[in-house]
Amino acid sequence: MSKLFDDFRSIVLNNTPLIDVRAPVEFKKGAFFNAVNLPIMSDEERHEVGICYKNRGNEKAIELGHELVSGDIKEQRVQAWLGFMDANPDALLYCFRGGQRSKIAQEWIGERGREIVRLKGGYKAFRSYLLDELENSYKQFKPIFLGGRTGSGKTIELKKMQNAIDLEALANHRGSSFGRKITPQTSQIDFENNLIYKIIQKLEEGFKTLVFEDEGKHVGSVFMPDSFIDILPKVPLVILEREMDERIDITLNEYVVDAQKMYESAGYKDALEAWQLDIKSAMERIKRRLGDQRYREVYAIFEDALGEQKRSGSFEKYRDWVEYLLREYYDPMYDYQIQKRSHLVTFRGDAKEVHEYIKSAT
Repeated sequence: MSKLFDDFRSIVLNNTPLIDVRAPVEFKKGAFFNAVNLPIMSDEERHEVGICYKNRGNEKAIELGHELVSGDIKEQRVQAWLGFMDANPDALLYCFRGGQRSKIAQEWIGERGREIVRLKGGYKAFRSYLLDELENSYKQFKPIFLGGRTGSGKTIELKKMQNAIDLEALANHRGSSFGRKITPQTSQIDFENNLIYKIIQKLEEGFKTLVFEDEGKHVGSVFMPDSFIDILPKVPLVILEREMDERIDITLNEYVVDAQKMYESAGYKDALEAWQLDIKSAMERIKRRLGDQRYREVYAIFEDALGEQKRSGSFEKYRDWVEYLLREYYDPMYDYQIQKRSHLVTFRGDAKEVHEYIKSAT
């Protein structure tokens, strides 16, 4: 008898590993935290079975599926499941509705003398649970937004707070045009799933106040859930303040030092060339807002700094480029935005003061 499991909350709290046997195209649209895609059928095989189902019915579609996934192909897929189970003994199994695909996978695993439990209702049921929790979660905690000018180190400080949730990390995004990640952002579905995972876990830990970076309605290409957008105009805002020299240090490290390391670790043949092309593309994107004169100035400063790095390996001249961006581009834009929301600002202070204030507010 196949074993089923529908205690979705325990999956979230335990970060339970999951085997997703849906086709890759389904997995890319959205999946769950700690899920690995080990499909029972490839995209092409699923497509063929789908056509057969429409034209000839369920029984013939199942027959075709068994024909397509047999012999060595079947063996490879079963071995992939068993290997994941060896590394993750508490793993669970799911397909879209918890129906035939996961049931067949469960049976094939059983033929090897192993046992795995599958999710009752599959992806669809678990996703529905998470959406319901997300829709109602904002009623269970008091939100605080942490704001501050570019380079103030908001993300650095958030990581030190036990009751904080890093939205940029969940979305695989960094807010700046110049600090973008080279790996794709998560899908909207993944972002929502990751967010409610974190919220459920934080609430379970007993936190009544949760801190988020001040991101607004969207984090790169993904949007905040509707229930959160509704409360944005009311959320208190704490502003983290830092001296310009510190902001330059932080921004230089993110935009230049760490960014170049990221390109190197990604295996680019010429990491410096790839990075500088990305930076120049970012400067081009903000050209209209900067204006021609300032665009020419910041571009020239960057070229000078790039030349110095190539000559001596020094990053020092990038400090002038970073400071120009902060003073001429980021600060005026941020100050304008924050002025419109000044009524929400409940506290301003340096890192130590902000931590003390947020701790007292919880």
